[in-house]
Amino acid sequence: MPDEETLDAENQDDKKAELGSDLLDGEEGYEGEEWLGEEEWVEEDEDLIEEAPPCFVDNGDGTVSDTRNSLMWKKSDSFAEYGYGITWFEANDYCELMNERKFAGYDDWRLASYEDAKNIFSFTMTNYDKAGAEIHIDSAFDSGQGHNTWTFEEKPDYHQYAMKFSYVTGNEVWEHKDNEYSHVRIVRDDVKDDWEPEWRKDTKKFER
Repeated sequence: MPDEETLDAENQDDKKAELGSDLLDGEEGYEGEEWLGEEEWVEEDEDLIEEAPPCFVDNGDGTVSDTRNSLMWKKSDSFAEYGYGITWFEANDYCELMNERKFAGYDDWRLASYEDAKNIFSFTMTNYDKAGAEIHIDSAFDSGQGHNTWTFEEKPDYHQYAMKFSYVTGNEVWEHKDNEYSHVRIVRDDVKDDWEPEWRKDTKKFER
């Protein structure tokens, strides 16, 4: 017959076993809740994903904004004005003409740099030039235009050449400035002032 000490030890073991079983059940239940919660959390994350703003925005005034690079482009190029190709010198004249007219309300239009011209090119985008051939600029730009553009970049030590960028191939080439089979897209820096209401400006008068 077991003595009292043996019975006490067995009772303690039984209690520990019960307690361990409860803890184990709790842990298993807790893990089950975590899995359910994870699925719900994924759904919440998907709801919080914001759609990225478009890279090119038609401003409705004959211009297109490149939101990534803070540039504003004329929606059409020189072909829309003249109906034929122009030289590099005529491209600069065209730019000056748009500034004199204050096209879309601005007089700081310029020829693009190589980087500017390249930034609106992508093989993932499709538009069509004056001949109906595929070019790779955003559809926010007018179709039926030229397939290339003069830039302001002149070849070092050979100033009779200027850089031209192709929207068919995405390549640049040094072209003689007298070449008449080219076009130009003009651009300006789209710097926006931080707007604030008049009442806020007035309150600043009292700041010390």
